[in-house]
Amino acid sequence: MFDKRINRLAATRSVNPVWGGRKGVEKESLRVTPQGYLSRKPHPEAFGSALTNRFITTDFSEALLEFVTPASMHTWETLRFLCDIHQFSYAGLGDELLWVSSMPCRIGGDDEIPLARYGSSNIGRMKTIYRSGLGLRYGRSMQTIAGVHFNYSMPDAFWPAYQEIEAHSGRIESLRSHAYFGLVRNFRRFGWLILYLFGASPALCRSFARGSTPSLAELGLDTLYQPFATSLRMSDLGYSNRTQARLTISLNGLDEYVADLSRAIRTPEPAFERFGVKVDGDYRQLSVNQLQIENEYYSPVRPKRVAKSGERPTAALRRGGVEYVEIRSLDINVFDPVGINQNAMRFVEDFAIYCLLQDSPPLDDRSWDEAARNHTQTAKSGRDPEFRLYRDGQAISIAEWGKEIVRDVKAVAELIDRGNGGRDYRDAVDVQAELLGNPDATPSARILRELKTAGTGFFDFAMQAAIGHRDYFAALEPMRPERFRELETEARDSLLRQKAMEAGDKLSLDDYIAAYFSRD
Repeated sequence: MFDKRINRLAATRSVNPVWGGRKGVEKESLRVTPQGYLSRKPHPEAFGSALTNRFITTDFSEALLEFVTPASMHTWETLRFLCDIHQFSYAGLGDELLWVSSMPCRIGGDDEIPLARYGSSNIGRMKTIYRSGLGLRYGRSMQTIAGVHFNYSMPDAFWPAYQEIEAHSGRIESLRSHAYFGLVRNFRRFGWLILYLFGASPALCRSFARGSTPSLAELGLDTLYQPFATSLRMSDLGYSNRTQARLTISLNGLDEYVADLSRAIRTPEPAFERFGVKVDGDYRQLSVNQLQIENEYYSPVRPKRVAKSGERPTAALRRGGVEYVEIRSLDINVFDPVGINQNAMRFVEDFAIYCLLQDSPPLDDRSWDEAARNHTQTAKSGRDPEFRLYRDGQAISIAEWGKEIVRDVKAVAELIDRGNGGRDYRDAVDVQAELLGNPDATPSARILRELKTAGTGFFDFAMQAAIGHRDYFAALEPMRPERFRELETEARDSLLRQKAMEAGDKLSLDDYIAAYFSRD
């Protein structure tokens, strides 16, 4: 199926149907004190409103910044915008640093991790209540884990060409959603490759792993690790939490996906009922249900559509179908000042297109369990020479299966390069292909090697890198004046937009929340 589709696309003469897909990046970073502890200061005033700033916001904690680039056709444009946001932000941080690893700095108990605040508007208060619920359900420390999200949509020219290849006579919106769900299913099948190639969290600070951690070994007094781990962030120590393991959210089509998420938002969860919803007049969470809102469902990849103001994500999908995919399994690369580089972005774009073009049958219980097992075990043991994945019940090495996938991924890269007029995408694939035969060159192995060679712990290693990244941005030439004005204007205008939202509220918070959940 892949060969048929890629060959037909390659035969398209009038336009390159896979060049020019739109990509954007969301990158999270903790603010830390000069001593490396989690910041307790409020969101910096220089960044404007975390509620309405399009480029600089916060995630779970007031200290967890999230940088958001616009979508661009070119990886260099996306990377440059991300670099500019970093440079702008360092200027407003004072003496604070940005933590450079996915696994957090030295953190204390949950009461020392401040929830993000978004002002007095109903939507702002609802966002904070949602985060309060996350903290109660899963612990606040887990919510301080940071990552890089890669947002991608196929170029507009792709869909008419693909419609002809598939002999699809219906609406392109239907074909688009069907194809993107095929991509999402295959990403769940093959996404272990992203963890192996780009995982950068094989170790963590002891302060994060409170209690018994028999699966982790000690590396000095303050560091725990797994010798062959690639991404502890994406293991059952991080986002793959056991509470959600019982949820069944189908990826076999748009209608099933929306129905399952909606059901989880309406279904009470006994483990969450004990927290209550509103206690002594204060909200503790939005509901006692399996999910408070759709975004609570953790997944390495999500089908997405930009929602209108006040519109729920499932309603947006139901309205217009899938618009793009959000790939969420990338760790922050400590060796890159902005946490990701162009080669990584190009490879992930190639890989996403491969997942879309490859045959993608529905996921049944057996294939779902196999994919989940491959994901979790690669996160914990992916560089172990004895480790084996399972494909249709048969054991296979990462190197063997990975080389098969990368061969087809390179075919995508060759087609994109025809539109670029170079070989940037092929070179990006070649860089990653080398890692399949040399696991010691992966980011996760490099981190452990540096820890052992220097005889230092995870905290000191990450702290020195954070200082180095701060100095890197301080030494850069000033950004283009028009970009600085754009970021400065957005920060200033975002405060005005927040004030307007607060002044425009007509409902009580109770009525606003009830109305939000009453919308289809």
